[in-house]
Amino acid sequence: LLAAVLLKDAKLMDVKLGQLGSWLAMRDFTPRGILGAVRRGYDRYYNKYINVKKGGLGGLSMVLAGYIVLSYMWSYSHIKHDRRRKYH
Repeated sequence: LLAAVLLKDAKLMDVKLGQLGSWLAMRDFTPRGILGAVRRGYDRYYNKYINVKKGGLGGLSMVLAGYIVLSYMWSYSHIKHDRRRKYH
């Protein structure tokens, strides 16, 4: 027999669409809870891509790509206005 997982202990990928609202309501959105989630995500990333015996450029290139996308999003409004200007 398979043990049923409580909804609050279920991972996001295991939650059905109808249960998504109640699953989100059970999450901890306090600053401590958000900080804990960021910490767990960082630890997972670090252990999967950085802290390995035979590492490659995959983990570092993902960080670089994320930085490029984030910096483009931050400066998008400035870039958008620049492309509509006429230089004459």
